[in-house]
Amino acid sequence: MSRLKERYDKDIKDALVKEFGYKNPMEIPKLHKIVLNVGLGEAIKNSKLLDEVVEELGVITGQRPVIQKARKSISNFKLREGMKIGTSVTLRKEKMWAFMDKLISIALPRIRDFRGISTKAFDGRGNYTLGLREQLVFPEINYDKVNKVHGMNITFVTSARTDQECKVLLREFGMPFSDKAKS
Repeated sequence: MSRLKERYDKDIKDALVKEFGYKNPMEIPKLHKIVLNVGLGEAIKNSKLLDEVVEELGVITGQRPVIQKARKSISNFKLREGMKIGTSVTLRKEKMWAFMDKLISIALPRIRDFRGISTKAFDGRGNYTLGLREQLVFPEINYDKVNKVHGMNITFVTSARTDQECKVLLREFGMPFSDKAKS
């Protein structure tokens, strides 16, 4: 069992019950899945870039990514329906806990001039999306082999009903929210 899963079962559940006063154990918010998404507009011109991104995302997560295709044609972007333009991975269970632990303890502290993550990226339904500007914060990525620096979105899908519940849940896991923007 992973370190964060153990901490959730032992400490975080009790802290959430204490803060929100849940009567039923099924009310306690939990983390369902983590979704990583990389959109790559340059893949229209150079399809090899998408293959590299798929490989990098697979190394970061330990799971094979799914290639996303365009749903509609957009002539201004020279985009046709069915063209490969991005990739995503959905992590659950052990891989989810391992990735979250790596993100909080290793990747986020490696961000230059890091002052915490924004508290404004909640969706109103108890989910949180974090945007990273570069994949180089993950220790598995070899800087010398990277041809193109790209960002990614990381979405934490929880069973929390409100943004406040989600924020407390993620803060209990150790997510470093910035103090300057109170929500």
